[in-house]
Amino acid sequence: MIIRKARMGDMKYVHKLLMGCAQKGQLLARPLSGLYANLRDFLVAETGDGSLAGCCALSICWDDLAEVRSLAVDETVRGQGLGRALVETCLAEARDLGIRRVFALTYEVGFFTHMGFHQVEKNDLPQKVWSDCINCPKFPDCDETAMVIEIGAAA
Repeated sequence: MIIRKARMGDMKYVHKLLMGCAQKGQLLARPLSGLYANLRDFLVAETGDGSLAGCCALSICWDDLAEVRSLAVDETVRGQGLGRALVETCLAEARDLGIRRVFALTYEVGFFTHMGFHQVEKNDLPQKVWSDCINCPKFPDCDETAMVIEIGAAA
């Protein structure tokens, strides 16, 4: 598998993967237009034959805060470390950008705990709450768990 920055031609696959996960209640749906608008945030996992098997995005929220979002891995390759590789790549990018804290809003608490994240109150993330969450259909009754990891910035 190769983890690389997403390209315009990848976004219909990303949308299909995210919608499939959203239908199963694994994450919140995102419109295709929003994915295109945030193309530069996305990474994809590409298999040896060139097909795509997963995606993840790093969205910058504030000068020291970014979010790992839209993490999804094709069911046929789950459990092989692909989700971990996508998140680790996002964390490395955040570190290179000088970002010290990365968070996720997730239903997969065990996965993110294993990655080194810890639970926090959503109120600890006011930039996220007032920029994105306020427009969510689940607001203010969000059932996702807020998790944060502190990372060292690149030298």
